[in-house]
Amino acid sequence: MDRIAVLDFGSQYSHLICRRIRDASVRAELVPHDTPAAEIGPEARGIILSGGPASVYEDGAPLPDAGIFGLGVPVLGICYGHQVIVDRFGGKVKRANREYGSARLTVDDGGDLLGGLGGGTRAWMSHGDEAEAVPAGFSVIGHTGAAAAAAIADRDRSVYGIQFHPEVAHTEGGAAVLENFAVRICGARREWTMEAFVEESVRKIGATEGGILCGVSGGIDSTVAALLIHRAAGGRLACVFVDNGLLRRGEADGIEAMFRDNFGVRFHRVDAAGRFLSRLEGVADPEEKRLAVGEEFAAAFSEFAEANGPFRWLAQGTLYPDVIESGVSKGPASVIKSHHNVGGLPEDLGMGVLEPLRDLYKDEVRRVAAVLGVPEGLIGRHPFPGPGLAVRVMGEVTAEKLRICRDASAIVEEELEKAGLYREVWQAYAAVGDDRAVGVVGDERLYGRVVTVRVVDSVDAMTADWTRLPHGVLEAVSNRITNEVDGAAWVTYAVSSKPPSTIEPQ
Repeated sequence: MDRIAVLDFGSQYSHLICRRIRDASVRAELVPHDTPAAEIGPEARGIILSGGPASVYEDGAPLPDAGIFGLGVPVLGICYGHQVIVDRFGGKVKRANREYGSARLTVDDGGDLLGGLGGGTRAWMSHGDEAEAVPAGFSVIGHTGAAAAAAIADRDRSVYGIQFHPEVAHTEGGAAVLENFAVRICGARREWTMEAFVEESVRKIGATEGGILCGVSGGIDSTVAALLIHRAAGGRLACVFVDNGLLRRGEADGIEAMFRDNFGVRFHRVDAAGRFLSRLEGVADPEEKRLAVGEEFAAAFSEFAEANGPFRWLAQGTLYPDVIESGVSKGPASVIKSHHNVGGLPEDLGMGVLEPLRDLYKDEVRRVAAVLGVPEGLIGRHPFPGPGLAVRVMGEVTAEKLRICRDASAIVEEELEKAGLYREVWQAYAAVGDDRAVGVVGDERLYGRVVTVRVVDSVDAMTADWTRLPHGVLEAVSNRITNEVDGAAWVTYAVSSKPPSTIEPQ
């Protein structure tokens, strides 16, 4: 399959480059910035150098293998990648006044890369360096008020550089720029479809040997992973649902009914609420909680495998955002938070790890679910964290805080359904911590918990914006929580976006 190789120099937007190119049905993969040219692969029809925090003129600045420019495929540099190209071909990069935010990009030459943008567009800038001198052989094809060489091209060598970020939603027409590069300039075929992904995954999974144990949570990710494996491996698959006592209200019974009644797979339920809550007793640090949940899951799976095996593989619904945030991706991303199915698995698990969705974003998983015939009700359900309510209960997990979190979250979802907004937003829940506030219930004083409601809009969970809910909906949510949830005194609404915040509080 044709693909575009994206060399990751550590930008927070690197993953979005792949995401936008995939939207054009072209496969894109993120690889380390110093990947040898010989390892890029003959199927790579083009190379993109991502942005990054470094300055190309500093000692030790990260650079790509010089051989990539001799592969005979088009190269596009974005932000820091643009500066790498300027420096590599004999131009000059200098320190400039930091430019962050939206700028007007004037198109000087819309022949190929900037085709379809007309005379100009709004573009997102995030840089502190700029090209002072453009290399010989390059021409300026776009500029802004602050960057005279915001877009450059050497069409004879098919090398392009842009100072702005076409991958972020703030750049109007940015998706078209990346599509122009991948399809028009690189000539990549539009082969990246979820139907093709399913076909290729079934082939790869079918080539494995031995029993496969798949941990399922009832969420879309693990369910799709299980059904994909079931299509490939049939009776070699056994699904185990570990009820950890950290789920939404009524969820455990609903998961069991869904698998037993609809999917035709071998399904086993393990009641382990007691051991998880005991393991979390006295644990307040978010990372420790996530790792504790991961270790307890792994122990439960290992015990089940030993009693019901043999199993050669442990399958999970790990997604690409999980891998990035856990700091074990192909690129140099830092650890944001360990995901229980990425950072919590012990080295002595005794089984290989099978992650068929590891390279997908959440919306791509939903499209795979549609291909596999998953019911629409599950496809449209909001994401739920692997460690469950343990990461929505801030501080130590206690029975009281779990109850408040569970009941308040149910109210949030119910009110969004009533307002017809549930499927319009990405994720919605209530969180609770150790903060308390004074309230009045009837004629009595209540010193109760502060409940935080969080509702966000997103596409792939890598970035998110807080949802501007109608005031009437917020009022209904607050009134119900303070009246119906024992121990809840105040309700607050989280208005922080990702970044700098994360979607889940811990």
